[in-house]
Amino acid sequence: MTSTIASELSRLGREFPQDAAEKLGTLLDELERWNRKVNLTAVRDRDEMVTTHLIDSLVAAPLLHGRSVLDVGTGAGFPGLPLAIVEPERQFTLLDSNNKKVMFAQHAAGMLGLDNVKTVKARGEDYAPGQRFDTVIARALAALPRLVEIAGHHVGEDGVFVALKGRYPAEELEELQSPWQHEVMELDVPGLEQGSRHAVLLRRRG
Repeated sequence: MTSTIASELSRLGREFPQDAAEKLGTLLDELERWNRKVNLTAVRDRDEMVTTHLIDSLVAAPLLHGRSVLDVGTGAGFPGLPLAIVEPERQFTLLDSNNKKVMFAQHAAGMLGLDNVKTVKARGEDYAPGQRFDTVIARALAALPRLVEIAGHHVGEDGVFVALKGRYPAEELEELQSPWQHEVMELDVPGLEQGSRHAVLLRRRG
């Protein structure tokens, strides 16, 4: 599986740490093991896991800004854990209100030696870390107007909110209110249909 993951990483057209494929494989092994006892993800097929959990997370790596990253609604640690593996210089906070999923993310981060990962059990609205983040990222968590209600206040003054979406979210974009300005990028995820993934980059108007 490590060689399969390494092959998929090579299709993303960027450099990754030498041990990335091995660590990502170990992450999936552990996810499968926990999934037999605790329902962490509906995706059970191993190849599908590589695409939808790993590669679908890692296409967001070039969109990260600054040093501190908050992954809101991380679930079992996606996209936060794969991103933390390939971006060791950044600090990741993984936030979710589901205790079992946060426990898995915490366990996996410890097992993989990810010193740049902190896990927190809380809702985005209630989380009060005493700081704001360079990047806030969320994958398929809520419609854009709701998303900025949940976690917009966690974005630093010059920071970016990376909302990972499926199809182009035209209606959601129309409902976005000030002070947010947006840029939409189509993401090419090898193994998924063209046009099926987009990132909405939200920044406060200056």
